[in-house]
Amino acid sequence: MTKALVAYFSATGVTAAVAKNLAEAAGADLYEIRPQVPYTHEDLNWQNKKSRSSVEMSDRSSRPALADKDAAIADYDTIFLGFPMWWYVAPTIVNSFLESYDFFDKTIVLFATSGGSGLGDTAKHLKPSVSPTTKIIEGKVLNGRPSVDALKEWVASLSL
Repeated sequence: MTKALVAYFSATGVTAAVAKNLAEAAGADLYEIRPQVPYTHEDLNWQNKKSRSSVEMSDRSSRPALADKDAAIADYDTIFLGFPMWWYVAPTIVNSFLESYDFFDKTIVLFATSGGSGLGDTAKHLKPSVSPTTKIIEGKVLNGRPSVDALKEWVASLSL
């Protein structure tokens, strides 16, 4: 396998736990995508149309600011990109991350955590944020706390 990075956004810690196991399973480095302004519990209230997450997700051009832009993307061939599913797609902060780096000729493997949906049209919504030469692989939803061994099997099945 090529040199890999697990980059993830996690608002509540659920995706972070999966990302850590995936990094161990893939022998990959780990990078947390952090918003400049952390999300509060109120920000994440999807039932409130005026909550921060609702406002961001209702505007597909929204690009929340990142806390930093120091991921060494150039050092990696494969990036596992993880996030919670929000409104059936990746949160717009993931677009902020993708648009902050050069993913020319990189392979991005998506993974997500979700309360009930699959990856849906996520890859389609993320593709405009990267180079046309970037390969995006629709990975899978990794709910619960998948074991390192189960994640090793999944990574091996990808033939990277």
